[in-house]
Amino acid sequence: MGILDNKVVLITGTGGGLGRVAALAFAREGAKVIGSDINVNTNNETVELLRRAGGEMTGIAPVDLTDPEQARKLVEDAVAAYGGIDVVYNNAAIQRFGPMPDFSIEDWRTTIAGELDIPFFVSKFAWPHLVQRGGGVIINVASISGMIAGETPPMVGHSAAKAGVIAMTRQLALEGAQHGIRAVSISPGPFLTPASDRDLGDNQAARDAVTKKTLLKRFGQPEELVELAVFLASDRASYITGTNYAVDGGATAW
Repeated sequence: MGILDNKVVLITGTGGGLGRVAALAFAREGAKVIGSDINVNTNNETVELLRRAGGEMTGIAPVDLTDPEQARKLVEDAVAAYGGIDVVYNNAAIQRFGPMPDFSIEDWRTTIAGELDIPFFVSKFAWPHLVQRGGGVIINVASISGMIAGETPPMVGHSAAKAGVIAMTRQLALEGAQHGIRAVSISPGPFLTPASDRDLGDNQAARDAVTKKTLLKRFGQPEELVELAVFLASDRASYITGTNYAVDGGATAW
């Protein structure tokens, strides 16, 4: 018996990294997973990994969630797959980094669309289905950059978008309470994913610059984030809504 038995969970960005680990963790606890990504091949790999582990997952790709019509269709396809949705895990994001003088208008709009529009679109179209279900959970992956400023890398667009995600989550919790919908955000600090590992390469100075703000002086591992998400999605967290959890190795503590 898992803590998510018979729950239907829609997860965005399951082609790798935190999204792939989340899909495996949710399925391990008994959830039926619908996973989406813009990359067909990597999303199919996640489906195969999860099924080999004994889980149940439907993959939907490619999906560009910055397009509201594609977001709407994803939700409709997810509902059709298992007859409804209980949990929305807004993990997918697209962002760009750069210092203020060099951060272009295109960079700004790409980041706002990729980090704020995506969770709004998916939540918007999932909302009536959660209401029809009698309630559910929306978990938004934000960032500690929505709480504190950061030097490495420069992140004016990222910080603005993720602060918006945190604020939006509070509002979703307020409006959702009467419908039995809980909304919570999780704010990761520096986590080591295949993408971040690739970008940092063997630049130890850059790695140290990223982790120096943490109390633990290291990157987080994806499992250290998604285990919290699994709990928050479960009925064990039924009194938790409208709040933001920093999972950051203590970066926001000082």
